[in-house]
Amino acid sequence: MDTASLPLPDPNAPLPTSPEQLLARLDALGIPAATHSHPPLHTVEESKALRGALPGGHCKNLFLKDRKGQHWLVVALEDARIELNRLDKAIGSARLSFASPERLWHVLGIRPGSVSPFALVNDAGHQVRVVLQKAMMEHELLNYHPLLNDRTTAIRSEDLLRFIRACGHEPAIVDFGAEPDGGGTVAG
Repeated sequence: MDTASLPLPDPNAPLPTSPEQLLARLDALGIPAATHSHPPLHTVEESKALRGALPGGHCKNLFLKDRKGQHWLVVALEDARIELNRLDKAIGSARLSFASPERLWHVLGIRPGSVSPFALVNDAGHQVRVVLQKAMMEHELLNYHPLLNDRTTAIRSEDLLRFIRACGHEPAIVDFGAEPDGGGTVAG
C-alpha cells in the first residue's frame, strides 16, 4: 500500500464503526465492558493526569508497518519501554516504523490518538498482525479507547483475546517492553 496514493482522512468523516456499534458488538459476544467518558486524550501523560482511580492496566497502542509493507498493531502497558530497533526481532518482522495517519484510517478506520485493539473490528481484510505484551495480559482488566479518544473502555484480558479472535485475528503474546532505554525507544 503506497501512502502517497492514499487520500488524507477527512476529519469530519464518520468512523466505519461507531463506539456505540463497537460496544453493541462486545455485548453480542457476551463480553462485559465498562466505558468512561472524558475529554479527548492524545498522550499517555494526558491519560495519567485525567483518569483518576480507574482500575486496571492502562495501555498504549502502536500502529506500525515493516519495510515489507506488513501492518502491525503492538499493544503494551503504558510505561513499557519499546525499542523499535529491537521489537522487530522479538515479533519476527522486518524493520519497523510508524504507519502514516492515511494508513491508519484506510486499514483500521480510526484517527491518530484513538489506536486500540478495538479498531480490529474494521480490519475485515485481516491486514494487521496483532502483538500483545505478555506483562499487559497478566492484568485482569485492561483499558483502551473504544475507537475515539474521548472515552476509555475497561475489558478483561481474556475477553480482549475473545474479541480479537472474533475479529478474525490470532494475536501473538510476546514478552517485550522491559528493555533498558536506548535508541528508537517509544516511551509512555
